[in-house]
Amino acid sequence: MSAPSVNGIHANGVNGVHVNGTNGVAKVPRPLTAGIFAPIPTFFDAETEDLDIQSFTAHVVRVAKAAVAPVLAGSMGEAHHLSHTERATLIKAARHALDEAGFPKMPIIAGTGAGSTRETIELSKEAAAAGADYAIVICSGYFAGALANNRQALKAFWSEVAAKSPIPVIIYNYPGASGGIDLDSDLITELATECPNLAGVKLTCGNVGKLTRICATVSDPSFASQHPRLNPDAPFLVLGGFIDFVLPTTFVHAHGAITGLANVAPHTIQKLFELSEAALKDPTLLPDAQRLQGIVARADFTIAKSSIAGTKALLEKLYGYGGSPRRPLVPIEPEAAEALWAHPHTQDLVRVERELTGKVAA
Repeated sequence: MSAPSVNGIHANGVNGVHVNGTNGVAKVPRPLTAGIFAPIPTFFDAETEDLDIQSFTAHVVRVAKAAVAPVLAGSMGEAHHLSHTERATLIKAARHALDEAGFPKMPIIAGTGAGSTRETIELSKEAAAAGADYAIVICSGYFAGALANNRQALKAFWSEVAAKSPIPVIIYNYPGASGGIDLDSDLITELATECPNLAGVKLTCGNVGKLTRICATVSDPSFASQHPRLNPDAPFLVLGGFIDFVLPTTFVHAHGAITGLANVAPHTIQKLFELSEAALKDPTLLPDAQRLQGIVARADFTIAKSSIAGTKALLEKLYGYGGSPRRPLVPIEPEAAEALWAHPHTQDLVRVERELTGKVAA
């Protein structure tokens, strides 16, 4: 019996490349499910700026132990500072580390956005070959002046990438990193409806109204049957790009978040997601969810302002690794790092994380 098809494309292959296997090698099914994902920083040797694979794999496993899946070579991972070979090296190292640590079914999402549609597709194929299960794609902002208001060009970009990628693709909407390109809810919903190899959207625009409108379509029970995905393990997820509003988004049936704060406090962020989901069924849990959301939202606001360098400084303080970004990005000033660590919002988050991991009494 032949494999099912969506819009004439076989579910076990895209353009001759198998969705569940790359280059003829069978892959372990790793479904994309609602939850928390951490955009993993890329760590570098202090002198040479070569990849620090030991710190990187240690961190991937650390967040995995909190049931948080990794996103590699994204904004937090300094994707634009990485060569194609380095991106593939990180994917292979993460897959090996997860398998060795007992997480063979945890998916890997890899950032594959590039300056052109052609290179984005090339990176998506390379990510699949290296072991990534899903791609997340941002549109380059270099030509934002020509693209930001060109709805047809933006739709064509994600449509072509999704059609030619051997792995499902997540739309990455981050105006701050793409020259102000900001997809509206109508365009995202159109793409979700028309492109069966799209598996979701990350909204780092922080627009809760937009998220709500998208969920009204894609989270409706009828959507999956009317617009089946090319890969049945990859439903269309609507994910926040910050964690400061995950509780309210749960009540409009969003699917979690890809959040940098999950690097610093993965158990806390996962607990917030689980508590938010549970509060949907048991309203008596809502006050606890609201309290934890408040702690997390304040920490997200404070720590996000320090960007990649601040997150790395906190990881250095907490776990003994972090280091500096690649130049031309600069490390956070020592005084600012100490102030960030001592800030009440940071300390409240650290206290909860330590309570949840048993490092201090609750």
